[in-house]
Amino acid sequence: MYAVGIRIHVNYEADVDWSKTYIICPNHTSFLDISVLTFLCKTPFSFMGKDELLQNPVTRIFFETIDIPVKRDSKMSSFKAYKKALELLFDRKSLVIFPEGKIDDHYPPILHPFKPGAFRLATEHNIAILPVVIQDAWKIFWDDGRKFGSQPGVIHVHVLAPVETSAVGKENVMQLEREVYNKMKDTWDLYNKS
Repeated sequence: MYAVGIRIHVNYEADVDWSKTYIICPNHTSFLDISVLTFLCKTPFSFMGKDELLQNPVTRIFFETIDIPVKRDSKMSSFKAYKKALELLFDRKSLVIFPEGKIDDHYPPILHPFKPGAFRLATEHNIAILPVVIQDAWKIFWDDGRKFGSQPGVIHVHVLAPVETSAVGKENVMQLEREVYNKMKDTWDLYNKS
């Protein structure tokens, strides 16, 4: 990304042991987020994302081979995605799940409520959550480039401390989701002051 004028600065709240398996939960404000996570992750990982990414010739290459497409309105697709996610986690691959579910339609973006899937998967299998807040990617390339264009710049990434789930019961998934959301929102708000 450096060749096109985009730099990435990463700040870690705590040490991350990249030899462990994580469910990585970043916010989602730009098409650049996927590239940022590829730069960030120092461990084998796959993305779980909407099946519409199969329609784009560039993203289709990756999604057909290493990632997990999900058709949101299909229970069968969700079940297959869950099974594939378990296979990858048992193979010690980390999994990236955008808990907001999609890129924000609001400009400038805000952090939207999370969907519970990533947190349910993490608690059921004692996988730590790795919250990631991506700042400024939306300022560089928010939409498909037609409305707001693109520009060079610096993307700031805040990797928050891993959140262990081994002591979290299934009945506390919503509490875990809120805890992670609040940590990410505090970081998002701190660096997005007007």
